[in-house]
Amino acid sequence: MTSAPTSPPPPSPVRTLTADEASITAYRRAARLALAPAEPGRASPVHAFVLAHTVAEETVTALTAGEAGPVSVVHLGQDIRLRRPVRAGEQVTVRLDVLGVRKEPRGARVALRVRLHGQDGPQPFAELVISALLVGATALEPFGDVTGAAAPAPVGAGEPQSATHEPTAEWISAYAHASGDLNPIHLDAAAAREAGFASVIAHGMSVVALAVEEAVDRFAGGDAARVRGLGCRFSAPVAPGVPLEIVLQPDARAHVVRFTCKTPAGAAVKGGWIEFAQGGADA
Repeated sequence: MTSAPTSPPPPSPVRTLTADEASITAYRRAARLALAPAEPGRASPVHAFVLAHTVAEETVTALTAGEAGPVSVVHLGQDIRLRRPVRAGEQVTVRLDVLGVRKEPRGARVALRVRLHGQDGPQPFAELVISALLVGATALEPFGDVTGAAAPAPVGAGEPQSATHEPTAEWISAYAHASGDLNPIHLDAAAAREAGFASVIAHGMSVVALAVEEAVDRFAGGDAARVRGLGCRFSAPVAPGVPLEIVLQPDARAHVVRFTCKTPAGAAVKGGWIEFAQGGADA
């Protein structure tokens, strides 16, 4: 749905940072904690979100600065398109635009677009669209478009595969520190209970990162640089000590792999997709 622009978007923030090899390796190790280690310095496709996360958080804080009451953020969906993975040691310029705001019964839905530019020309090597619900936000005026891009269409169907993992508090903590997302609901049981959860919960993107790594191992020969895009919608939290089943449905060429992540309580991540380049890919 598109809303008429009734208020201008805020200024687009720009930040430049260095994607050092240590952080790239630490994040990939945390994403693959339940799997065999990957080669050091080879980035997870989801590392693009790590680079975008801080600027997105700062933008949400700026958007909600005028709210009278507290605002909490619920990550609704994620879309990442990649020309290539981030490279160890390169300087990355992060540019964010607010695509739109839409009123919702519980607050406001916002869509943020983040472009990551490396040192190999003006074209971004990654573009992300982050969809979030700002619970309690009432002062924002609607504008722009919050509709996400369509997922790539699979062609035919291959044999589905599945894997079951059991996230632990230690894995959740390792991911928190590797990603830089130290929200207390992932680390402190009391803070999680205060937020309405029975225990600490896994980061939604940690579940997605694990699903992507499973798909990379099974359908891309372990070559994460072949991932050209991924997306999903979040539907429920994942607690430690609970079995997490990842179901992967490749198309006939394993070019597009659909995925869901579910616990005994139901779907945690749905509408998931991963698109692979065919053959070799630049790293």
